[in-house]
Amino acid sequence: MKQKTNIIGKFNDNIWQEYEKSLSTQLRNKEGIYYTPANIIADMLKSIKITKNKTFLDPCCGSGNFIVQAIEKGFKPENIYGFDTDINAVKITKKRILEKTGIINKNIVCGDFLLLAKEITVKYDYIFTNPPWGKKLTKKKKDGFSVDYQAGKSMDTSSLFFFACLQILKNGGKLGFLLPEAFFNISTFEDARKAALNLQIERLIDYGKPFKRLLTRAQAIILKNIKSSAITKIICETENCKIERNQQSFNQIPKHIFNFFTNSETNRVIEHIYSLPHVTLVNNAKWGLGIVTGNNKKICKSVHKTGFVPIYRGQDITPTGLKEPVLFISEDLSDCQQVAPLELYKAKEKLIYRFISGNLVFYCDTKQNYILNSANMLILNKTFPISGRQLSALLNSGFMNWVFMNIFRTHKILRSDLEQLPIHTGYFIKNKAFNEEKYLDYINIEKHNGTYRIKR
Repeated sequence: MKQKTNIIGKFNDNIWQEYEKSLSTQLRNKEGIYYTPANIIADMLKSIKITKNKTFLDPCCGSGNFIVQAIEKGFKPENIYGFDTDINAVKITKKRILEKTGIINKNIVCGDFLLLAKEITVKYDYIFTNPPWGKKLTKKKKDGFSVDYQAGKSMDTSSLFFFACLQILKNGGKLGFLLPEAFFNISTFEDARKAALNLQIERLIDYGKPFKRLLTRAQAIILKNIKSSAITKIICETENCKIERNQQSFNQIPKHIFNFFTNSETNRVIEHIYSLPHVTLVNNAKWGLGIVTGNNKKICKSVHKTGFVPIYRGQDITPTGLKEPVLFISEDLSDCQQVAPLELYKAKEKLIYRFISGNLVFYCDTKQNYILNSANMLILNKTFPISGRQLSALLNSGFMNWVFMNIFRTHKILRSDLEQLPIHTGYFIKNKAFNEEKYLDYINIEKHNGTYRIKR
């Protein structure tokens, strides 16, 4: 604590940077603390137009970065509110306000916003923040907060803050949240996305990867607390471009994913293929994980020996076959940490696929091979209308890869995402083998300038 006290004592304009550096990586990961760069805050706040006596809240204000810029935008210090669980961060915020305005702000409170919000009776005009991402909470606490704020299954701390803030946002007020990319495209955040889509979203912004030691992208949502309409347009901004999307278009995307990096023409293709007769893998396959050894170096051998069999990694899987094995494992898997039911590995026909990958890479395995947990597998139900070979060829195609990345944009090939893909089995009634050109003709799509569009 001495180091932190000294930092607070020697106040200067860069105090928040010094304080952030003083926090351990372990603490930041546990509490989900990542202080927001000034340029991102400025961009998030740029559309705010201040009128007399408007209020501003940062429910997890840290050392005051959003609050200082709110003052610079014209909010009166007495109309600015903030919460944070870190007493030192609260002291820094108050000092920064004092230095900037000469006013001691009593509205900056040390406390847990998620515990306090349900007792707040006032409503705020503007709520802008970067909430904790993935803060470690007990299941009991998450369940309790979910009930308090009607968060459904979206129980990451970032989404709990989102729901809590919606409850204290004035009608017509604006909310801006900087969030992990997962908020926009992962199943567990779907209830939060559905809540947002009921309101008028103004901007969706991708800021790339601004936080050191964090691999996830940082993205923002800015919305107005009024009901959305059929004509609501969202400004979608990425590093490369700015486009407009009709807000209702996101309701047509599986799991209400905010694939805001796609343009309107791409989205029309996605809507079109889902409008055609199709099936999905939901309830149509058994799924299994690759083997978790617990210690690959100890369990797997680099040379074949008696009693050992090949085991394949995700990187060994290609659309046309398996690479020559470089690892071998004992047929007795009792020393492994986690093993799916053996009948899955031993299925006469199973699809194995890379788990960590930027592309869909599937192979139809008919030799009962073992796979490590960098690969996963699925076995189609006997009643599924096409074979594993046909499905594997379809999923490996350029078009299905294009569809997958324009909806999910992830480097993990998740079962829940694969189960949402449209499979137009009608094509295979007349075509036993998959041919992408014929398939595109069947679904009335054409390739054009490296992308795809509905035939004109």
